[in-house]
Amino acid sequence: MNDTFYVTTPIYYVNDKPHIGHSYTTILADVLSRYHRLLGEPTFFLTGTDEHGQKVQKAAVANKMTPIEQCDTTVVRFKELWKKLEITNDDFIRTTEPRHKNVVRKILQELFDKGEIYKAEYAGRYCTPCERFFQEKDLVDGELCPECKRPTDKIIESNYFFRMGKYQQWLIDHINSHPEFIQPDFRRNETLGFLRKPLEDLCISRPKSRLEWGIELPFDKNYVCYVWFDALINYITGVGYGQDDAKFAKWWPVSYHLIGKDILTTHTVYWPTMLKSMGVEQPKTIFAHGWWLIGSEKMSKTTGNVVNPMEMAEKYGVDAFRYFLMSEMSLGNDASFTEEIFVTRYNSNLANDLGNLLSRVVKMIGKEAGGIIPAPGAEMEHDKELRETVLDAVSAMEATLLGMKIDRGLEQVMTAIRAANRYMEKTAPWKLAKEKNTERLNTVLYTAAESLRIISGILSPVMPAKMCEIRKAIGITDNQIDINTLKMWGKLQPGLKVVDIGSLFPRIDVKGEAVKAAKSAETVAVAEDLITIDDFKKIKLQTAKVLEAEKVEGADKLLKLQIDVAGEKRQLIAGIAQFYKPEEVVGRTIVIVANLKPAKIRGVESRGMLLAAKDGKTLKLITVDGADFPTGCSVG
Repeated sequence: MNDTFYVTTPIYYVNDKPHIGHSYTTILADVLSRYHRLLGEPTFFLTGTDEHGQKVQKAAVANKMTPIEQCDTTVVRFKELWKKLEITNDDFIRTTEPRHKNVVRKILQELFDKGEIYKAEYAGRYCTPCERFFQEKDLVDGELCPECKRPTDKIIESNYFFRMGKYQQWLIDHINSHPEFIQPDFRRNETLGFLRKPLEDLCISRPKSRLEWGIELPFDKNYVCYVWFDALINYITGVGYGQDDAKFAKWWPVSYHLIGKDILTTHTVYWPTMLKSMGVEQPKTIFAHGWWLIGSEKMSKTTGNVVNPMEMAEKYGVDAFRYFLMSEMSLGNDASFTEEIFVTRYNSNLANDLGNLLSRVVKMIGKEAGGIIPAPGAEMEHDKELRETVLDAVSAMEATLLGMKIDRGLEQVMTAIRAANRYMEKTAPWKLAKEKNTERLNTVLYTAAESLRIISGILSPVMPAKMCEIRKAIGITDNQIDINTLKMWGKLQPGLKVVDIGSLFPRIDVKGEAVKAAKSAETVAVAEDLITIDDFKKIKLQTAKVLEAEKVEGADKLLKLQIDVAGEKRQLIAGIAQFYKPEEVVGRTIVIVANLKPAKIRGVESRGMLLAAKDGKTLKLITVDGADFPTGCSVG
């Protein structure tokens, strides 16, 4: 375990309002920060805004503002959203602040004086949205940007260059000798793949004749600094580099730079080589997470499918929104966002499981123990089982946190919550009360309440406000939590007075939401069970062969299948585990809906749906005759 924990988000462009992608990275950083504080580690969390460059200047012109007015207006939206989403950042850096600009100029001058920056003429293709130059060989179809697929412009001009290419072999060696440097592993392989080609020097300036909005180069007033060279430096200026040596020594190197996978090259190639040339120690880990998709498409302001985080938080609650983002995405992979998936997880995990547990425990203590947490008696087998399950969840949450697998840790906590609900069913405290078996009743009620104490503690970094409500409901007024008290059973003090706080997570009326959605889209159902041939043509049914099958951990009804569809390997989650053992489906040629939007089920991605027939308690797969029948064939 590190002595300190320092985490950063990317700094966000102020050319438009924040969206779910910004929210996800920032909530992830906040959750990590809160957990590390829970572990007793000194923690520093930095976020901020990237306020220079062509995108900002272009937005300012479109909005009839000066660039700094554009920055000042938009930055408020980010700060308001972070406050709304309960973000506990220690600092918020703006690249237009003197503390940042002065250090950037100082670094530029030092590198120029050392010969690490030189002037030369440059001819190449430039992508304005990405604010990057590309070589002809890297373009798509001869002119399109390889990153955003938009047209590039041919530019010939004099500029200043950073000698990035000289560090290519050093960077390859550093990545290979520090496997934790770029995570997940497959992102490290992407960077190493990029480094197989010769690494060119980096253009770090823009002439003022083309772009005025930026930090002026200290050695040439006719140029401003390239926005990425400027922006990356925030990670060190935010903790005192060049201004407060003691502060910088305390927090650097950073524990995690959290980034989206689309900015992998800038963070794992540009940034390390910049630091190397400056003589600054390298980051410990650069962690690239996936994208949030709408169905199978990336969220994009261009296509208009961006989810507004403020609206989601207003509609369903901040903590529910935070929980969904943390539990739905496996770090490193893409995840699909739809309101339907959100509501399903909300009702299942939060309303049915956690909310129901709190309600029944508080009501039983109120009714049968005078509203006071009772002292427990002798522990029996069911009590021991629940105790072990809950304490295992604490250990799992800590381990998955350190391994950047938060979704798995949350699933383990949900397993403990479900175990606590089953415990209430098995021990039936209402029967114990009727039988006047007070000692046993007290033990059951205490055990259930103690489970809530620990569960609320380990979930507090994800859902801070709602977990405070749980603690209030079981009589705890002190919200100072540390990992040691969560690892010890029996810390809940008998005699505390419970408080009925009502429904913690009111169940969402799915039908009501569907009706609202239908009305807002002005759709009219003409004949509910009739479809046209055009409707049917939208469904792509194909044959597929099951290559592998295994149970989904923590889910009794689900099998995870690896299938072959015309040579393409896919993963599919099917609710057939009660009818088929894994080995019984391997080798079968099944029929699937091949063009179903990907979804995550219990945190596991599923790409497609198999077809089966069900009659009462009997279920049979729809299969194709003949073991050698090819896969990928159309059905219909």
